[in-house]
Amino acid sequence: MSLAMPLAMPLAALVAALALALPARPASTARFPNSEDLRHLRALGAPLLSPDGRLVLFSVADTTADGGRSHFWLVPTDASQPARQLTFTPGKEKSGESSAQWSPDGKAIFFLAHRGDQTQLFLLSLQGGEALPYTLETLPLVDDAKSPDAIPPARKAAAAAAKPLPLSLSGYAISPDGRSIALWARDPQTPGEKAAHDAKADATWADHQTHRTRLYLAHLSPDGALTSTGPASTTTSAASSAVTLTAVTIPGTDANVASAAWSPQSDRLLVTLQPPNGLNDLGPAGQAWIVPVGGGQPVRLTHAPPTLRGPIAWSADGHSLYFAAQTPEDAPPGVEELYSLAAQPGSESTAQPTRLMPDFAGSLGYGKPIPLADGRIVVAVERGFQSGAVTISAQPGSPQPIPQTAPAISGLSTNHARSGWTWLESASDQPTRLCFAPTLGAACRVLPTPSLSDHPLLAVRSVAIHWTNDGFPLDGTLSVPPSASDHAPVPLIVEVHGGPLGAWSDRYDPWVSFLLGHGWAVFRANPRGSSGYGWKFAAANKNDLGGGDLLDILTGLDATLKSHPELDSTRLALMGYSYGGEMAGFMEGKTTRFRAIVSGAPVIDQFSEYGTEGGSWYDRWYYGLPWEHFTDAWRQSPISRVAAGRTPFLLLQGQADTTDPVGQSQEMYRALRQMNTPVQMMLFPRENHGPLARGIFGYPSPEPWHGWQGRQRVVQFLNTYIGAHPPTSGDAIAAEKDQPK
Repeated sequence: MSLAMPLAMPLAALVAALALALPARPASTARFPNSEDLRHLRALGAPLLSPDGRLVLFSVADTTADGGRSHFWLVPTDASQPARQLTFTPGKEKSGESSAQWSPDGKAIFFLAHRGDQTQLFLLSLQGGEALPYTLETLPLVDDAKSPDAIPPARKAAAAAAKPLPLSLSGYAISPDGRSIALWARDPQTPGEKAAHDAKADATWADHQTHRTRLYLAHLSPDGALTSTGPASTTTSAASSAVTLTAVTIPGTDANVASAAWSPQSDRLLVTLQPPNGLNDLGPAGQAWIVPVGGGQPVRLTHAPPTLRGPIAWSADGHSLYFAAQTPEDAPPGVEELYSLAAQPGSESTAQPTRLMPDFAGSLGYGKPIPLADGRIVVAVERGFQSGAVTISAQPGSPQPIPQTAPAISGLSTNHARSGWTWLESASDQPTRLCFAPTLGAACRVLPTPSLSDHPLLAVRSVAIHWTNDGFPLDGTLSVPPSASDHAPVPLIVEVHGGPLGAWSDRYDPWVSFLLGHGWAVFRANPRGSSGYGWKFAAANKNDLGGGDLLDILTGLDATLKSHPELDSTRLALMGYSYGGEMAGFMEGKTTRFRAIVSGAPVIDQFSEYGTEGGSWYDRWYYGLPWEHFTDAWRQSPISRVAAGRTPFLLLQGQADTTDPVGQSQEMYRALRQMNTPVQMMLFPRENHGPLARGIFGYPSPEPWHGWQGRQRVVQFLNTYIGAHPPTSGDAIAAEKDQPK
């Protein structure tokens, strides 16, 4: 459900990444985006500062109309030249380039790209020339075709002598000295396994997979060639030659490598492992190991939290680690704190983690902790409707906010020398822009980026709404069309974020501008259970989904209507995706205040959801095992109140959704239909949970038409039941129809 993967946090990060570099045109030509405009938006990705501080590398995603593929661009930090595109994708490939890293000397960049059947590592020299792929191979360590119960076609194909097979990479890390690369990849499919698959002998034994994601090491020569470190190695002189690698084993483990981070001295790796075959669904079971590179035995960090996640930072002397992990308080999975852990050789196995931000009245954001020379650590945070960064000492204390000139800051990064800082920033009425500053906390120097919209687009500054309910101080934002005071009262849409452990923030969102352009105001609330307000607030909806959180939203609606008479209290709609879609389901059976409800990828039935979703550990915290807590699980299932539903209801659902499977929407659709409640359902083939949301909300997607079709259906549905507020020419709303180009 929304509970299995908090959608709003990933969406919040995506919204932070979207940027519209508006062309220099007369303001009178600006307009709110129509649906076709959203299909022609590009997006910026998080920037990386070069080792010498003179360049910023960043990504730009193609428009949905052009396939949504990402590419890397380069711009000087003095803004003296326009940005230039560095990487390009062959026409037949469906995905672009990702996971860029600077070489330590700043003369080249590394990146991953899926080409053919594998995800390959590429090296691109900034001196010119084409990006060169590394062809990485390994002798297969696992071959299911050789198992005793393999079928005859598989055994026949497996009889041939084993040969090195190409690896498809999951990730990589370059050592600070530039001499080595750590790579991790899933075991490749062998010829025998492929033969079995082609013969349709492809039944799988659940939770008995033998393939693993393994760690490999390779030496990097000055000319870019790789040399494997194991006995089966072959030396190369060109990046395009093949390298046969040998896996790095950690004795006594049978787990998947999730990440690897080099020590500053390039002599050790911090490697995180995750158990195979769904064991994390029984409870967190991650491990952290320090692996010496030049010899010696790996050492497990016995007391590291099993929820430790990357990216992980080492202190400059290599004696400490900084990372995010679950708080020890009784809070939803994903409520994390910043920890430190001693990593001196000889003491790693007994070191105890230290909580650096206990009782922080906010939430950790996404990004790598950044140690400073004075011993402080920079860490990304969310605080209410703002996102930014703070500094914290290496001992527990009070975080100190870093000055920021916009309410939404993301992707803050620097280089090894700390000779500059780069980030993305935006506000509700300010499209995201790429920034640079020579010192931490200095004002943004806006860097030129490619024009990411075909038209200059309007945006409206949101208004803060504050209220209390059940003793909780609560926040929301309201966005209203500019001409609201010139006409009859404006219809209002209440939009609920995903999660529940998610939050709205005060950043630019093209979806809000799209809704404003159709004459609707938009109210967004962060009810109890949201991130950004501390662990107690995040935990306040335990075993109460659709209860206090629902009342927080409705009382926020009351406060909004009371303080803004330009809103029409008789023409209200509610929409949400993921947990927001689940809340839409609760509203259907618990109130008649809304004329229309839109529910995207919802949870409808906690019992069927729990048994069919991709992972259940997140849900379990909220209401326990449903068969042991039947009353609680049923009370927190929107379908339990469906007989009382009378509000017209629209469902938007991806058919390949593994977070909130398609059966959830199908259950709601059938129930409402049989209760004679007006209900519609749109099903989107191939779409999983997050990708469908991104497409509908106007972010680049590889599906060319799904987002357009979803928006079209939403607009038609809302126009039918709440109508529109008539715009004036002062709104400069797009006069052209939402027709595809």
